[in-house]
Amino acid sequence: MRNQNQYENQRDAQPHYAAVPLTDAPLGLSRRTLLRACGTGLGTLALNDLLAGEAAAESSPLAARQPHFPSKAKHVIHLFMNGGPSHVDTFDYKPDLNKHDGKSAPGGNLKTERPTGNVLGSPYSFKPYGESGIEVSELFQHTAAHIDDICVINSMHANVPNHEPSLMLMNTGESLQVRPSMGSWLTYGLGTENQNLPAFVAMCPGGYPIKESQNWQAAFLPGNYQGTYIDSSHTRIDRLIANINNRRVSRQAQRQQLDFLRNLNRRHAGDRATDQRLDSRVESFELAYRMQTDAAEAFDVSREPKHVLEAYGDGVQARQILIARRLVERGVRYVQLWHGAGQPWDNHDDLETNHRRLAGQCDRAIGALLTDLKKSGLLEETLVIWGGEFGRTPVVEMPKKGSNQGKMNGRDHNHHGFTVWMAGGGVKGGQRYGKTDELGFKAVENRVHVHDLHATVLRLMGFDHKRLTYRYAGRDFRLTDVHGRIIDDVIA
Repeated sequence: MRNQNQYENQRDAQPHYAAVPLTDAPLGLSRRTLLRACGTGLGTLALNDLLAGEAAAESSPLAARQPHFPSKAKHVIHLFMNGGPSHVDTFDYKPDLNKHDGKSAPGGNLKTERPTGNVLGSPYSFKPYGESGIEVSELFQHTAAHIDDICVINSMHANVPNHEPSLMLMNTGESLQVRPSMGSWLTYGLGTENQNLPAFVAMCPGGYPIKESQNWQAAFLPGNYQGTYIDSSHTRIDRLIANINNRRVSRQAQRQQLDFLRNLNRRHAGDRATDQRLDSRVESFELAYRMQTDAAEAFDVSREPKHVLEAYGDGVQARQILIARRLVERGVRYVQLWHGAGQPWDNHDDLETNHRRLAGQCDRAIGALLTDLKKSGLLEETLVIWGGEFGRTPVVEMPKKGSNQGKMNGRDHNHHGFTVWMAGGGVKGGQRYGKTDELGFKAVENRVHVHDLHATVLRLMGFDHKRLTYRYAGRDFRLTDVHGRIIDDVIA
């Protein structure tokens, strides 16, 4: 039965755009005379632009809305370690791992994607942090300084040990079919607090991750809710955001062009059945125009004091994590940060070297981010999520049969048990929830499926995951499909 709630009522309604009509001047009438005849001259143009902006904000499909329940969390920063970081080398301390190093795993190995061998001990040291005493790897010392604000979920599990379906499951709640991403669902439900910036930003330096834009797709939701991709390897604003500046046409002339185009599109739409693609295209034009004002300032980290830049450190990861903070400060709803193109954390070989390098690129900045958010009070309303699409095996990966390739110093994919942590936004920090077996192979206590994680994230953001739905092809779809349970113990 179709749920009757505010989102279902809105889903059938189409956005309206307040047009500012163009007035043709009588032949021979100069611009100056026309402005004088209007009574207020250039002030009228400025007022029209302001009123048009206010009207667009009120009628925009991205206008800020209230969730089902009161909630602390209003924004999300999702730190996505694409490729699958090793939980047993980061946030899931297993002292038995080194005891069995080089030996067969007790009870045998679970099946993974590739051939595996004996237990591979962790090359990293762990130590307890904070009042909670949670052990964290040396790889994430700066992050660990905030462990009392972090809930470490050690009992995550997914469906299969392959990147593509696991990425889709973690980002859209569905392994195979085209579905809207979590960021799209949240912007559909909440809108945005800043009409001059995208509501949902996906930053990935150097290109796309595996599955590319499907990770932040809107699918059958209106296109307004799709993530805006940013290649954060660039520093120049015109490279960071393509075509952000128009060097040939003034903003006043752009406004006139857009008003004219909007009127034409409105006439075009009036002769046809409602077309969400047309509405989304018009809104994208409007957003691009408005972004010229705010985007350059929001993405320019050089405006930060020297001590802040030093706290985050150098490099692309530091810069994009700092940008994420600046975006949520300006009302952006959902910011997803990918570590890089492809799957950088997919360390089948040379795990010790590669994981140290990758963690070194982001740990300092993550610590600085949590420090800044807490100092400003934004941590209370910003949900920070860290993790990948799955974890890695506690046993070594072997070369494929008949092949001499493979260094036997890495770990294979592991969907049976892995770690995701959350902080801020109403999360109960300073705890480990659930656990894997003695070697970290499989979740065995308080198991949390990806659907459960999504249901819990939505609850933290103020939504009942069963009621945040969208009707498509005769069915009410939701992020959690027909699954998902809220993990109450991680909510403060």
